[in-house]
Amino acid sequence: MTTLILVLGAGFCMVLLSGAAMLLLQQSKREEAVAARVGMARGLSVASAGRRPASAPIAPLRLIADLGLAVVRSGLLSTRTLGDLEQTLVTSGFRAENALGLFVGSKIVLLIGLSGLAFLFLPADMNPMLHNACIGAAAVAGLLAPDKIVQHIRAAYRKKLEHGLPDALDMLVICAQAGLGLESAIARVATEIYYAHPEIAGELALCASEMQLMADSRIALQRLGDRTGLPGLRRFSSALVQSAQYGTPLSAAMRGLAIEMRQEALTAFEERAARLSVFLTIPMILFILPCVMMVVGGPAVIGLFKALAP
Repeated sequence: MTTLILVLGAGFCMVLLSGAAMLLLQQSKREEAVAARVGMARGLSVASAGRRPASAPIAPLRLIADLGLAVVRSGLLSTRTLGDLEQTLVTSGFRAENALGLFVGSKIVLLIGLSGLAFLFLPADMNPMLHNACIGAAAVAGLLAPDKIVQHIRAAYRKKLEHGLPDALDMLVICAQAGLGLESAIARVATEIYYAHPEIAGELALCASEMQLMADSRIALQRLGDRTGLPGLRRFSSALVQSAQYGTPLSAAMRGLAIEMRQEALTAFEERAARLSVFLTIPMILFILPCVMMVVGGPAVIGLFKALAP
């Protein structure tokens, strides 16, 4: 019984830690959104408006980031592993300089901290094998908790990108028909769509900035699709590359791509709606069918009991 209580308590602590991390992330996103709106009101672009003024990080976070950077620079992790971690963080919307260090440091801190708490609070008279298993489970939970949180944030970020991409394509068609060039059209769409879809606006603003810095704009367009890994954005970047390379009309390509993406979204909604009947079967059996049986068969059962009563 004591072991069960301790395991439940450890799980509750993990939920609290995950919730606290999510709340801190949401607060950071809200602060970035407010800073971007203030910057845009002052006449700044989306790419520069979303950047908050550099401030001294919180001391514990700075220590965790330094610990993670020390592990990264020590060579314990392979180059491929570091590249995968950086790509995962970028596709989740984390592009700060110390993002990788903070991620790796948080994994180490949680691994050591949760295993240490389990070692301290587990009863001494517990079975040694069960005691070691609980400590190992706490260590594994601390090691995997940042991955699960980042995966959840990444899925939400990609979903928002997919939701805002058709609207961005429609606006890009309008800008192309108005006579704007490719780079100017992308920058304009990033500015105008920010309040409705800030995620896709940030990606487009970053793409526009890279197009200004790079000699070959096709590389920046390809990076737009590779950076997020979304099939829709990859098709979008491929269409832009072909338009810039072969001189095809931008508005016609974007209009066709927008119609195709909206049709795919409608098909996905229809598939989800078709599955509702299957999902509603179990609640109907558990909650609705017993009530119907009681209403229909209840009077007959009561009459039968009265007839059989002496």
